[in-house]
Amino acid sequence: MGGPGDPPAGEPEGAPNGGEDEYRSVVFDESFVRAARLQEFSAQERMGDHARAVRRRSSVQRSLSRQAVILVVLIAVAFGTAIYMGIRHPAPAPAGKRPEPLRMTVIPLAPQGRVPGARKVADLYAHSPAAQFRVGAEGINIPAVRRTSHFSDGQVTTALTTAKDYLVESSLDPDVLTGGSTRPVRILVDPEQLGQFDQSFTHPVADGRHAATGWLVRFDPTRAVLADRGVRVQGTLRASETDKDTLEVISDHTFVYALRPVGEEHADASLFTVRRELHFRFDRDDLRMRQAELLVSYVQAGPLACPADSADRLRPLLAGQKAKAGGPAGTDPYATGGATALCGTLAASAQPWL
Repeated sequence: MGGPGDPPAGEPEGAPNGGEDEYRSVVFDESFVRAARLQEFSAQERMGDHARAVRRRSSVQRSLSRQAVILVVLIAVAFGTAIYMGIRHPAPAPAGKRPEPLRMTVIPLAPQGRVPGARKVADLYAHSPAAQFRVGAEGINIPAVRRTSHFSDGQVTTALTTAKDYLVESSLDPDVLTGGSTRPVRILVDPEQLGQFDQSFTHPVADGRHAATGWLVRFDPTRAVLADRGVRVQGTLRASETDKDTLEVISDHTFVYALRPVGEEHADASLFTVRRELHFRFDRDDLRMRQAELLVSYVQAGPLACPADSADRLRPLLAGQKAKAGGPAGTDPYATGGATALCGTLAASAQPWL
């Protein structure tokens, strides 16, 4: 074994043998020089007294610096790989039921005689079955909430309040009722049903799928205006769990509107009644976004004339008017893609008794 002064690789070739050589302590071979860890002091450090010309470099600092660089490189590679894999293999969407098209039925109710009217709207309501109905959204009550097997109290409440919001916007908003806007209703509809919703307004038809009046209540603005914004409402809401991923809410409400002819502020007002039964379905995404999927819309409305087209707008019969003789528009049983025209008779007991 070499002594403390021996080069790391042993005696250099060609060096004189013997421990008495005066140059032995200052002769270094190439392996010794490579193994040395030396660093020159700065000029300011060498100006001090008894300062050495060189100092030993810290191997710890250099090792830490190298580790930090390697760590940064590894993090960058991992981050880039995660982004690449996310683009190439996106996470699958959660499984759920694909929304079905809304099935809708709109039945006009024709009066048996002339439509009753009165100058004061309050008199109409006081002498009608709607005398005890509440005004506006107060008539749409949220029932007592109970959690289900797979949905919390909060989730059931969200489903009920979203259904109520839909009823308020689609049945009570004056801008919607007069045909001026559909957006307040549209933003509450499940995105998968927006195609059907939009087609119902761009190309309304009584085919059981694309009637605008299946989605909301709106009157022909060239025929009637609201005589009173305080619409009378009464009905029920109930929620139930259909499976572990789905809640269903069923609403059944009667809305009573006071109407007057357009441009005739002093004309008698009359009442127009709409009964709407709607079936809503909510999955967990709907609850999170506060949107609803509509399954069924069943509407009875009058007084209306049976032959009138009610798919786009409701064209009410007003005070003093009566339905023309004849039933609903003819139905061709040989035609495909159409729906059978429906019409009913508005019972006399449903009209104000004046």
